[in-house]
Amino acid sequence: MSSESVDPGHGHSPAAWTAVIIMLIAFTIGAVAFFFDAPIVVWASAGLAVIGLIVGWIMKRAGYGVGGSKYQPKGH
Repeated sequence: MSSESVDPGHGHSPAAWTAVIIMLIAFTIGAVAFFFDAPIVVWASAGLAVIGLIVGWIMKRAGYGVGGSKYQPKGH
């Protein structure tokens, strides 16, 4: 039996954290806007969620994702 473990990172990188925080803010704004019946703000928050995804992808390509050149994992 092998005891090798391959840790894929599980999103513990600056790129992942940034993308998730932007998208959480977008979904929070969208939920509040939906409650107050503001469809333009709901759609704007959906656009912000897409922007969060794009920002995460750009940061990953820039080396801030798991396994990237600028990513420094913290020791446990």
